[in-house]
Amino acid sequence: MTGLPDRIMTQAAVADLADVPATSRWVRAGGLRLHVLDYGGDGVPMVVLPGITSPAITFDFVARRVTDLVRPIVVDVRGRGFSDSGPSYTLDDYVADTVAVVAGLGLDRPLLLGHSMGARIVAATAVHGAPTRGAIIVDPPLSGPGRGPYPTLLAAFLDQLAQARRGTTADEVARSWPRWPRREQELRARWLASCAEHAIVETHRGFETEDFFDTWPDVHPPAVLIHGGESPVVPPAGVDELARRNPHVPLIEVPGAGHMVFWDEPEAALDALRSSIGRLVTGTRAAS
Repeated sequence: MTGLPDRIMTQAAVADLADVPATSRWVRAGGLRLHVLDYGGDGVPMVVLPGITSPAITFDFVARRVTDLVRPIVVDVRGRGFSDSGPSYTLDDYVADTVAVVAGLGLDRPLLLGHSMGARIVAATAVHGAPTRGAIIVDPPLSGPGRGPYPTLLAAFLDQLAQARRGTTADEVARSWPRWPRREQELRARWLASCAEHAIVETHRGFETEDFFDTWPDVHPPAVLIHGGESPVVPPAGVDELARRNPHVPLIEVPGAGHMVFWDEPEAALDALRSSIGRLVTGTRAAS
């Protein structure tokens, strides 16, 4: 429990950790304490940055499917899960936190994986932050100055947060996210309230004031960008611009997936992820 009135961590949520095959670890980033779930093993470390309202535990179903390839370390980004809230939530803040995680855990050139908000963080960290082994960028928000608003309105995020604070259920979550596996609907019902409203508001503002294309042309291989074939966040025109502005980084489509790529089409998305990890880490395609 953070002690902040707008963040709620229930006993039921904490109990979910009993079913997660990872160890809680902590690092300091400036004056903040950041929590990560470390899946261990001798593989190449892979730092995972989730999305705007996704605490680390919500990426468990992805992390546990790649532990034969890498050592996943999933971050509770500032203002989410067990990590402290911060005074600000700019892309620079998130990059500095990621660098602090890499240094604090003594990771040697980790692979980076990020979805949505996390995808923007990964791209910026690969360009401006710690040395990495490669970057896997999944469905980054392409909205920004002069590009129109982020497809999901802030009001929708805040409505879902209000539901979580009063006590929501997996059935209610399913009304917004009907395609998700049931366990992921249940985790969202229990963990969304751990996200700070200020973190959501400021990050959403960043989606519309910080331009991904300021960073994208400087992302160099080894890297890959995975996107949902039906994502409103990375629409066809955006895919064309991504290819034109940085032809050196492969673009991989997950057919049928919306923005929540791993949740919408888990098997196809995980196959794309495993293949990408295999290419970046070993130069070969990893089997599913």
